[in-house]
Amino acid sequence: MVTCINDALFPDTGRNVVRLLRRLGVEVDFPQAQTCCGQPMVNTGYLDEAVPVLRTFVRAFEGYDAVVTPSGSCAGSARHQHDLVARRSGDEGLRAAARETSERVYELSEFLVDVLGVEDVGAYFPHRVTYHPTCHSLRMLAVGDRPMRLLQQVRGIDLVDLPGATECCGFGGTFAMKNSDTSIAMGSDKARHVRETGAEVLVAGDRSCLTHVGGLLSRQRAGVRVMHLADVLAQTEPAAVGA
Repeated sequence: MVTCINDALFPDTGRNVVRLLRRLGVEVDFPQAQTCCGQPMVNTGYLDEAVPVLRTFVRAFEGYDAVVTPSGSCAGSARHQHDLVARRSGDEGLRAAARETSERVYELSEFLVDVLGVEDVGAYFPHRVTYHPTCHSLRMLAVGDRPMRLLQQVRGIDLVDLPGATECCGFGGTFAMKNSDTSIAMGSDKARHVRETGAEVLVAGDRSCLTHVGGLLSRQRAGVRVMHLADVLAQTEPAAVGA
């Protein structure tokens, strides 16, 4: 499940998820029928409008062993909001289908560590990196230290702790639109903590949060890149010349 923001704005992250999973021996398919998980509608209170989106979701991902997504936010929506939407519809068949599908949805780090049992994915990334644990992955999914365990095994990486790491970046989907001043203040605090680390790269598991903080860092001319966890894990050491 590529997610809307990756499909529209950051397609390389989706490609890197596929590249990484195939490198680890996973047979990967990309259902062309997939659209949105419905989270923006649910978070804004439009549950009735989310019902047809949920129907599309369960049809698109029916029959797969696992649905892997590079987003704690979208995985959290599937696992915790889809039943709410299905109950709203009054369709017990949809509720059963949603429950069966949501049980197979995994955020990327969950799938790698818990399902594949892998922490060293063979990545190489010789840069100073700090990691921001996004709110949905941290609080809704409880992914814990899985992303950090994956990053710690990356060859060449200089991984540094982020001050105030568990504080929200201020994005929050439509929150950033409706409460922009508060959102910017929270994001500015996060950007300041990132600069304090001296990191070259800020890594997170949700592109939405990276877009928010990355925009602030860019306007501050901080010289810090933002990258999705999948983009880092997909990197490999260049082959030696003549090898």
